[in-house]
Amino acid sequence: MYKSFVKPFFDTVAALIVLILALPLLIVSAFCLFIVNNGSIWFLQERPGRGGKIFKVVKFKTMTDGRSANGELLPDELRLTRVGKIIRSTSIDELPQLINVLKGDMSIVGPRPLLIEYLPLYNKEQSRRHEVKPGITGWAQVNGRNTLSWPQKFAYDIWYVNHQSFLLDLKIVFLTIVKVFKSEGISSATSVTMEKFRGNNQ
Repeated sequence: MYKSFVKPFFDTVAALIVLILALPLLIVSAFCLFIVNNGSIWFLQERPGRGGKIFKVVKFKTMTDGRSANGELLPDELRLTRVGKIIRSTSIDELPQLINVLKGDMSIVGPRPLLIEYLPLYNKEQSRRHEVKPGITGWAQVNGRNTLSWPQKFAYDIWYVNHQSFLLDLKIVFLTIVKVFKSEGISSATSVTMEKFRGNNQ
């Protein structure tokens, strides 16, 4: 009952309320990014959702498209602007994903939607993360986020799939708010983002 009816209802209501309340913040953030990114505000990328169904995730663009002399993208830390760093550290860049929640592609709580290229790299257990809708926040995010190794992150994702409930979702939302105020787990130990997953043998 909760997974099929109650959770989707609360997702829609919560997404609408937060979008309305956060609208001034979203407008200011979009304006600042428009200036520092030379008019580019949105980060749009295809990601696999529930059952592996592909959808386009919406986030604020916190990095420029700066490239080296040979045309390759510069490292993340060189493309992350001062404004982008603030928006990432406060998780404001995640708020546009509420649009994905309203569209039914995502949930407020669930495993984070990862890259399509990772799909063939999962083992059978790890692929179970796609049994539920991906979320804006999740059990892995409140237990370390980008400071976790990939095996740890997937283990938290599968634990959530097996234990999903209303009380657990409330706990995750509360812990997410705490993490945002503390700005914890934004970067990994070696990068401003999370290193790519290259399979279980690496």
